[in-house]
Parts: sequence; C-alpha cells; structure tokens
Amino acid sequence: MDIGETGQLLKNLGFPLLKVHSSYSHHDFITPARRILVIGPMGSGKTEFTARVWRDSKIALKKKGDAVSLTTKGAVDRREVFVVRSSLDKSRFPDYPDDALAFRGGYERCGNHIGAAIDSFQLETLLADNPDVGTWIVDEAAFFDERIAYLMADESRHRDLCFICPTLVLNFRREIFNQTARLLLENATDVFPLTAYCEHEDCLMDSLYTYRYYLVDGMECPALYFDPLIIIGGDRTKSDGREPNYCTRCDEHHYLPGKEYTFFTLKPLGEQAARGNIAPLLAELNALAGNIGESRLYSSLKSRYVDCEVPCPVQMNSLAVPCIAERAIAYLYAEQNLLSADQVLYLIEELALDKEYLSRRLSDNRRPLEL
Repeated sequence: MDIGETGQLLKNLGFPLLKVHSSYSHHDFITPARRILVIGPMGSGKTEFTARVWRDSKIALKKKGDAVSLTTKGAVDRREVFVVRSSLDKSRFPDYPDDALAFRGGYERCGNHIGAAIDSFQLETLLADNPDVGTWIVDEAAFFDERIAYLMADESRHRDLCFICPTLVLNFRREIFNQTARLLLENATDVFPLTAYCEHEDCLMDSLYTYRYYLVDGMECPALYFDPLIIIGGDRTKSDGREPNYCTRCDEHHYLPGKEYTFFTLKPLGEQAARGNIAPLLAELNALAGNIGESRLYSSLKSRYVDCEVPCPVQMNSLAVPCIAERAIAYLYAEQNLLSADQVLYLIEELALDKEYLSRRLSDNRRPLEL
C-alpha cells in the first residue's frame, strides 16, 4: 500500500498506519466511531474545513426515513454537530459573535451548539449535557490535557460518536506540539493533512510548517528556538516585539535560530542551576538582558549565520526582540522544569526583568507565578 509522504512521516514518528486522505468533499456522517485529525500549519484552513462539516450537517439534518437510521444509535445522531473551542484560544477572533465558529475570512453561527472548555473534564460535562449530539468538533485539541485523547477514544467507541479535531500537530519549532498532540495521533482513525503556500514573498512552494516571527521597526525577527511554546493572542498582525505573528513557511524559509545554543548552552546552564550553581546562568542572562553582543547566544548565531559559507542575516534579527532573558527563563522554568520558583524570583529581582511579560508567558504555559 502506498501510504504517501504524510503517511510515511507519521510512520517514521512511530505512529500506527492511518487512513490519510488527499481530498475532501462532503462529510461522512454514516461511519461511526471516528477520531479525525485535521492537521496543518496556521492559516492552512483547518477551522474552515470544520465549518464545511457544520454546513454539511444542515443539509444532512433535512434527510428522513432510511437516511436517519444510517446516522443514529439510540439517542445519538451524528448529523447533530457541536463545536468546542479551547478557553485558552477564545481571544483569537474578538470581533466575531460569541456563537461563531470563526476562521480567516468568515464564520458560521452555531447558536447553542457551541461552547468552550479549558480541559477534558469540561469537555466531558458538555458531552453529558448534549447526549443527542453525535459529531463533536474540538478546536485546537492539542491545547487540552492528555486525557482528552482517551476520553474521545472511549466515547467514540462506546457511543459511536465522531470527533473532529482541527489542531496543530507541529509547533513553531517543527516538533510534535506536545504530549497531547502525540496521543491524539496515536488514537486517531483518520488524518486530513492541509498545506498552504509558503508565505515568504519570494516563494510559491508548499508549506507544512507554522513560522513564528516578530516585527520590530518593520523588520522580520524570527522567533528564537527557546521562545515560549504557547503564547495566547489574536490573529491580527502585531508590531510589538513582545507579541508574535504567525504565517506558513516552507523548509527553506522557516527560520529557527538558537536551537543549537539552547542545547549547547542554555539548557546546560539551567541544569547547573538546578544543581545549585546559578552563577553561570545569571551571567548569561545578564548579557542577554543588558549587552546582547557579549552573550554566548550572539556568538553562536554569528558563527552560524554570518561567519559561514552561506550567510543568512535575517536569523540575526532574532536578537532585536525585547525580553530575551525573560524568554530563556520561561523556557527553563515552564518547559524544562530546571529552575525553581525561588530561583525565578531571584533572577527577576537581580536583573530587574520585565515581570509583566514573564507573568503572562508563564500563565500561557500553565505555570503561573506570583511575581
């Protein structure tokens, strides 16, 4: 069987063989017990894909007789669709109605068949409160806790429900987004991969990756590898170097400076701090906060992107964003769990860092601190 490029990628990542679809027409409300992942970079049309499912349901619900028996089991009817948004992501489209399934370029009004959940337990409550709904669209499912993958698998198997999850699987680092994304893949029955044109102005290649960047004085500044994993915000273009922008990029134009530095330098410094020796990390953070040219980060990027056979100066723009020391601390504390809360507070006070920025980023990544 020819499993295609996407199927081969999933196989190489250790996932079971899935039915990977290359095209899509109308949604199949007949087949029960499906866990459908709609994956692709930001801007590839994942939510618009599910909006088509919503529109298809309006047509399917007009059917009668034998058609009804094909989509029902007991009280459950898979033509009944309910949309669940992540509470973390509710600020993406602030100008749309509260009951809107919103996507770039439009929205669908869902009335009382739309809700928000912060975790799998709130999703479980919605399932119980809507026992007749057979198709559930769970937007950005990777933002939820890992339990959601098994909750959806159990509910689909026991009640023949269909779950459709438009979600990121790869983060801006081009890695599996998180453990939830990995478990969603393991428990999926179907995958619809979506792509987009690379949004670099000189390129028309297919794009699979979400690219994070900042605008500082109109200059494109690629996000550093250790930039906070989750940053909650809207979809509007932002010129504040503290708030990111996103687009889709191909392999050639997806810039990700600082990955080598993270593992050669930043993480080892965090490990030293975890063992009680915080001085080397303090010295590097002091350079990041006040004299970036003296930092080991600057030396690493310069050797890789300036003093090389094929220079890529846009990568150096990553050093123009503010709060680089704060970003490094968020990475070591919220993701790597190498710094204690007391050490974070000590570093903030010692280096006079931006408490407001760091507090927001830690809250985004579910490791809030009273700063």
